[in-house]
Amino acid sequence: MQIYRYPSQAAEKKLTAISRRSLAFRKKDIQAVARIIDDVRRNGDKALVAYTRKFDAPHMKASLLQVPAEEIQAATKAVSRRFKTALKRAVNQVASFHRQQFRKSWVDPAREGVLLGQLFHPVGSAGIYVPGGQGGQTPLVSSVLMGAIPARIAGVPNRIMVTPPTRDGQVNPHLLAAAQACGIDAVYRVGSAWSIAALAYGTESIPPVDVIVGPGNLFVTLAKKLVAGTVGIDMVAGPSEILIIADRTADAEFVAADMLSQAEHDPMASAVLLTTDPDLAKAVGQALNRQLDHLNRREIAAASIRDFGLIMQVPDLATAVDLANRIAPEHLELMTDRPMDIVGDIRNAGAVFLGAYTPEPVGDYIAGPNHVLPTMGTARFSSALSVDNFIKKTSLIRYTAQALSREGRDIIHLAEIEGLDAHANAVRLRLSKE
Repeated sequence: MQIYRYPSQAAEKKLTAISRRSLAFRKKDIQAVARIIDDVRRNGDKALVAYTRKFDAPHMKASLLQVPAEEIQAATKAVSRRFKTALKRAVNQVASFHRQQFRKSWVDPAREGVLLGQLFHPVGSAGIYVPGGQGGQTPLVSSVLMGAIPARIAGVPNRIMVTPPTRDGQVNPHLLAAAQACGIDAVYRVGSAWSIAALAYGTESIPPVDVIVGPGNLFVTLAKKLVAGTVGIDMVAGPSEILIIADRTADAEFVAADMLSQAEHDPMASAVLLTTDPDLAKAVGQALNRQLDHLNRREIAAASIRDFGLIMQVPDLATAVDLANRIAPEHLELMTDRPMDIVGDIRNAGAVFLGAYTPEPVGDYIAGPNHVLPTMGTARFSSALSVDNFIKKTSLIRYTAQALSREGRDIIHLAEIEGLDAHANAVRLRLSKE
């Protein structure tokens, strides 16, 4: 890889190219997904079965869309003890982290005669989308955990999961075991844009939900974008990304491995290293070439590194931090001697990983924080999936006659400035009764 020096025109051009990459929704894709959504809305299970037969499982029937409870129980028994041990640890630690996000309703009687507050209520139902994972061969268990656990902790009473079936109409037992461990109420063998439409509008088999969360391909993402407003969604997520800030103490092999851990996701994934040390920059470039040769997904990772990878030497860590805040990466690793010295200056990042022994995959699977994170610079204004995505907040306001008398004339004045006479009159009438 070419090593860039910052500041320079070439470095700026490369940074701009990386930061401007985005999901490209072609007009024909938007039209195709819109037609699918409308078809499911009109024809329900009939449309779901037709799309599933065409793209996933040729022998699907409406009666088979929901995975029966006995099949879930059998899957839980079929998975290995080793998997159950890892799953239990992950579930417990993800749940422990998300419990800290739970908030209770509150009231504040701070002003005399006035009571203010907020009521916190969970949404009535949530849909968790779990990608198929190469036809069920690579079950994305972590997607089950990251979607279902915060919904459960929020207190959502109805939690359902949709996932594409394998060609023979099955769901990988690891996904079913994870669904049971996370408290999923029902699992459906349906995926892609048609499953998002089913969650948004409901069918004979699948009830409509209030919130849809979970990662997916371009068509899933586009479907979520199109139904947003009818239901809540977590975010419109783009390709994965990682930015690493490293100094001379960093291990080049560690840095290269972490860059590739994101590059293998997608040819549009981005992996960036900002380092103060020229020797580390060279060593990481060499390590990337060595490690690429041993990856099963080396073609995908190589394309990502070629098009959206970057190794850049910066004059100091302060410059690296400024650039990181500008890029607002999904994953930010601080692989420096004293990461706590600079973490306080990080304003824009989905998740921050501190130190040499905190690679990004610990956050993907088992550390506790949610791995559904803002991408493509949206960490400037959005956050990770959390309990809050499943909570509604309702304001409480109560005034006594005395409190309204004290503040009413200001309300009337502001309403009149806005030309809203009826607003002003609603207060004026009450004041006249005193």
